[in-house]
Amino acid sequence: MAVEIHHHTTYGDLLPPLGGRAPGQPAMAHLLAPWLRGRERSLLRRLVNRVSRRDVMSLAGGLPAVDLFPADVYGEKLRELLADPRSVQYGPPSGALKEQIALLMRRRGVPCRPEEILITAGAQQALQVAVAALVAMGECVALERFVYTGVREALAPRSPRLLTLPSSLDDGLDVEALERLLLAGERPRLVYVIPDAHNPLGVSLTREKRERLVVLAKDYDFAILEDDPYGLLCCDGEFERPLAALDSERVIHVGTFSKILAPALRLGWMRLPQPLVDTFGAVKEAGDLECSRLTMLAVERLLADLDLERHLKLLRSTYRRRRDAMLEELADQLPDGCSFSEPAGGMFVWVELPPGTDGERLLERALAEHGVAFVPSAAFADVHDLDAPANAVRLSFSTVEPESLRVAVAKFAACLRGWRREQTTGGRGR
Repeated sequence: MAVEIHHHTTYGDLLPPLGGRAPGQPAMAHLLAPWLRGRERSLLRRLVNRVSRRDVMSLAGGLPAVDLFPADVYGEKLRELLADPRSVQYGPPSGALKEQIALLMRRRGVPCRPEEILITAGAQQALQVAVAALVAMGECVALERFVYTGVREALAPRSPRLLTLPSSLDDGLDVEALERLLLAGERPRLVYVIPDAHNPLGVSLTREKRERLVVLAKDYDFAILEDDPYGLLCCDGEFERPLAALDSERVIHVGTFSKILAPALRLGWMRLPQPLVDTFGAVKEAGDLECSRLTMLAVERLLADLDLERHLKLLRSTYRRRRDAMLEELADQLPDGCSFSEPAGGMFVWVELPPGTDGERLLERALAEHGVAFVPSAAFADVHDLDAPANAVRLSFSTVEPESLRVAVAKFAACLRGWRREQTTGGRGR
């Protein structure tokens, strides 16, 4: 994927001027922090209601399959716990849950002890804590041009200067581009990566890129924020070992139960160098004091009784069938000029469309005329990156059965062909 390096994006660049209350504004509008002035919810959040209609076949959601949640076991554990009122009292996470998480980390090839785990209210809080702990106002952060929107939301209060890096549909982040920037004198405080089944691109980093990235972190003194929600969802064998397995001192590894158990649990974790656990824990406490004790105890009991290997095998086999159906249909249906990623796992396929195609306008047409939804590339780009290509979309296969996926992809392809035909013949090209 050929994209330019975008050097100096700053969240504060387009803020309205400070001053008194403008006509029609709420009384406190002028008192908002500067980074919030004029700020809206992310495009992805604003799309939710539009793409969630019952009459729409949605390939938009970054959701795990609801039919695979172990809800019955979780409900049983909740009923057991609620028999004892102490389970809904304040209280720290138990050592047993941290040991279970450390075991998951070791399963991924990361040496890990319970003392190196900080439990968080989902992976999103972990990203927020990491940014708050490491990034001061206006400091430099490096990340890819198209990336998980939640990290942008976590970064926004810091108004960082962003180094936006290119990616490949074959193997993700362009580490050589990062190295060129470092050689030119750039000094990011933090580099954010999703090494496995990237959201939104679906790609995974090669072993060579992982190894080079951790060497660069040491040589140029930056931290790596490794976001790993899909690491246990490889459909084809196993992913390469996480970055945290290659460097335990400079990599902050973030994991979550949202994709392997259920997202409403809002339970995740950070694997940190042990001397930093209390420091990062103090940042977390400023936000919520502690995670839900009831949820932590229930997940601890669920993991003790659940055959996790069997559950993960079911997730992988289900997602493999759905992924394969999507990839086969894309190969059959897409017009010339398109390309797409072929993920080894996770939930997403990234489709690059012919030049001149606008993903947002294509979505409008797809919803109105074909009843199918997806997420345009603009949802994953920095709003100030005016050079970000608009001719790409993210498709999700995780929640849709294979036959329905084939129908939805066929509708998407038909919409795209209609768009291209009208552009070629001078039609409306909406």
